[in-house]
Amino acid sequence: MRFWWVNHKQTYKQEVGNGYIWSPKTFSNGRKNHFYETMRKVLPGDIVFSYASGQIRQVGVISRPAASSPRPVEFGTTGQQWDDNGWMVPVDWQTLPTPFIPKNNLAALTPLLPEKYSPFSAETGRGNQGAYLASVSEGLGRYVLSTQPDTWGQDFLRLAQGSGDDDGALRNLDDAISQTIQEDVALSQTERQAQIQARRGQGKFRTNVEAIETGCRISGITDPRHLTASHIKPWRVCETGTERIDGHNGFLLCPNIDHLFDRGYISFSDEGTILVATQMDRVQLALLGCQEGQKVNGPPFTTQQKAYLAYHRDNVFLPG
Repeated sequence: MRFWWVNHKQTYKQEVGNGYIWSPKTFSNGRKNHFYETMRKVLPGDIVFSYASGQIRQVGVISRPAASSPRPVEFGTTGQQWDDNGWMVPVDWQTLPTPFIPKNNLAALTPLLPEKYSPFSAETGRGNQGAYLASVSEGLGRYVLSTQPDTWGQDFLRLAQGSGDDDGALRNLDDAISQTIQEDVALSQTERQAQIQARRGQGKFRTNVEAIETGCRISGITDPRHLTASHIKPWRVCETGTERIDGHNGFLLCPNIDHLFDRGYISFSDEGTILVATQMDRVQLALLGCQEGQKVNGPPFTTQQKAYLAYHRDNVFLPG
């Protein structure tokens, strides 16, 4: 479990109200931002404090790793200068019984701040400009929670430790994309159906994948009843309907491997070697039937699959 601090005055209502945090992947000029890169370092069970308008009113539990996502439509005109290509992290937000005001707790907080990339100023107690998501120490996190009445903070941490992995707000995003496809009058009913069914690995997409893949690339299972047609480049970020149903944009994977691949705990090199994220426990990996450096089953990847895998390695596979 790690602790994080998000400064999001501009989008506080949208993010807390809809259960997520969101940032662009880069500045509009393409330059990287440390406080956007941190979005890819969060994991399920991590704790994040919501800071807006001088106080922390909510604390949340991360429910899954970051996923590529367009700028949420509910932002409206807010952040129009931001790049539309971003990261979304689903969060289960809880309201603090007593709002926490950093400015009133500087003596206790200052020694606990990181030397670099601090989320707020030790002089003013206000959020640092441009610092969206920052890592903070366990000591700082526990201090904030300790200011709550009775055993609220302890109870919250116990619940967080028992949290699992859930798509949360990403399901709402996918629902909205499905609705947009359904309302697209430029598409035939057959085309709409194919793209919407592809979201769950069904229909035309699955048929197209099965024309290329014959079994799970890791387990070797070939019975289709036990296999999921999984997108390499996620359905929600496909730029065209063609990408959504492209058989080269998918693998047939058994459920445990599908989970690892979808969440970015593993990826594949162009040569067919399994790549494992540093965040993945190797003992648990072995229990799930996967080994680091293992070669995948089946024929070499197609040129088109390699192009999609490049996207997966850069945007889904968890960075070190």
